[in-house]
Amino acid sequence: MAISHLSAILALVASAVAAPTGILPLSERAGNTTGVQFVGTNIAGFDFGCSIQGECNTIKISPPLSNLGGADGPGQMQHFAKDDGWNMFRLPVGWQYLVNNKVGGNLDSGNLQKYDQLVQACLRTGAYCVIDIHNYARWNGQIIGQGGPSNEQFVSLWTQLASKYASNSKMAFGIMNEPHDVPDIDKWADTVQAVVTAIRNAGAKTQMILIPGNDWTSAQAFPTKSGPALLKVKNPDGSTDGLIFDVHKYLDSDNSGTHTECVTDNVSSAFEPLANWLRENNRQAINSETGGGNTASCQKYLCQQIQFLNQNADVFLGYTGWSAGSFNPQTYELSEVPSKNGNNWQDTSLVRACMVKKK
Repeated sequence: MAISHLSAILALVASAVAAPTGILPLSERAGNTTGVQFVGTNIAGFDFGCSIQGECNTIKISPPLSNLGGADGPGQMQHFAKDDGWNMFRLPVGWQYLVNNKVGGNLDSGNLQKYDQLVQACLRTGAYCVIDIHNYARWNGQIIGQGGPSNEQFVSLWTQLASKYASNSKMAFGIMNEPHDVPDIDKWADTVQAVVTAIRNAGAKTQMILIPGNDWTSAQAFPTKSGPALLKVKNPDGSTDGLIFDVHKYLDSDNSGTHTECVTDNVSSAFEPLANWLRENNRQAINSETGGGNTASCQKYLCQQIQFLNQNADVFLGYTGWSAGSFNPQTYELSEVPSKNGNNWQDTSLVRACMVKKK
């Protein structure tokens, strides 16, 4: 066997071994034409009561668990996995809820037991399950590591969570939902680095860790504003295996995700520049929040956005919509909550048009 061929084979083996569970190794990214690896939605409810200032009123929590008087989140996930072919669910939760309002404290055993019911229901579908701390880089209005909770207090939360779930390869860790108006992106990168190091040192060696930038984790802003600073975040061994950039993008007039009509597919303005930047830096991203109303305009533009993600699956791992779970489908603008009639589930029109994986 020629030495060059042997070297190539050894390189492929090494990349396959190093690749985090569920992610295509580096050698297989280029030319990926099969579409994104992960599709799913958020199963919201444990984040209810959390404001954009990181204030979480735990009285307003609405667990998406029928045995706790809420929505049938487990049934929704089983339907999505079985009938729609989805394989990732993001599970938002407030930091205050997990530690019973004690910043830097231990996980509250009662509240954790309830949240874990949702996690275990997710895992039973066979899907990847993302813990999402839904606090906007804050605790009660104060920014982590920049005048608010210390990095050590935030690390304490993630050390405990990673230790609990380290043995399951299908867990993923979403460090923080939508940081915004963070004054120093380099200090935020230091906070993220501390969390990454803690998660890996807690035994979660191969699971995906979702790395959030500033600007509400905007896919459009990421390449020029947050990305350069966050490129320096590494695993303890110096690699970036499993460190996936976390981006959001809505399709309404102000990118707020509060309107039922959509006006853009975000391709030329956001995802195309981001794809180029990711390739230049040999990295990948996941779109963990996107969606729109159940309207013709959103069907048009969301389908176009998803088509672009599928065509650029070498750098985009996938997407999870916003949102199913405990939302009232009669009143919530971006509902992806399926309806149930007997044993049959019926998806919303937007999900049916754009998100169901073709069999």
